[in-house]
Amino acid sequence: MDLTGLLANIFSGTVRIGEGRKNLATDSLEHAGRLLYEEGISTALDTFKKAQASADAQMMILIELTFLQQELQFCDETDTITHSSLTQAIQSFEDALRCLKIVEDSTLYKAAEATYPTAPKYRYHSFPRDAIHLACAAHRTRLQNSLRTPGINMKEKAVLTQRAGNMITIQSAYTEKQRKALQKKN
Repeated sequence: MDLTGLLANIFSGTVRIGEGRKNLATDSLEHAGRLLYEEGISTALDTFKKAQASADAQMMILIELTFLQQELQFCDETDTITHSSLTQAIQSFEDALRCLKIVEDSTLYKAAEATYPTAPKYRYHSFPRDAIHLACAAHRTRLQNSLRTPGINMKEKAVLTQRAGNMITIQSAYTEKQRKALQKKN
């Protein structure tokens, strides 16, 4: 499936999840809410799996970013902790998209790479630990923390696990782009 189709699916899935959650808390709409919620979870999981299978870092970032933006739309404004976390994740992935543009230009990326310290804590497999690596690591931690929350059903846990796995795939795909831009053999 192409990027447009996957983005439409993730948008549709998050809308169903949000509406389903809202209906679950409304008398006489619980059943409809459960169905919407489960449809949304299934759609999201399928979409995240297809994105990972593409091994396209940009596609996976855009799908995660769309999911996060939709979660923010459905987030209660009084839930400041979740609102802050989602806002931070969105900003991190927007920064990551900027890195994807730079790594495509070998000359530009070589200059950027020279600005990173060579100490291991600033490197990911000898490559700069830049905005993509930072966004993926932080988001993977966020997702793993959510997995520890009691009461989350196994379907939602499957989506969280898949999303965390996508962060590793993004980093691997991006490291290949870094390797190519810097012409390292590692």
